[in-house]
Amino acid sequence: MDELTPFVPEDRPEFVEDTQLRFLDELRESGAVNMFGASPYLREMYPELSKAEARQVLGYWMKTFGEER
Repeated sequence: MDELTPFVPEDRPEFVEDTQLRFLDELRESGAVNMFGASPYLREMYPELSKAEARQVLGYWMKTFGEER
């Protein structure tokens, strides 16, 4: 990818919710955790997520970080 190619995130997984993304935004703003290790915090807040799903939510958030949601 060259610097002129716009970043286009992969499709959003169907289980990713806006509330989860806002939670990650707030967690980052708090400075309480290095975001690379945020998936356990996500699972604690959203226990319905499997470990793999929490990692996918976090990965999606990281890819879209700073974009309008």
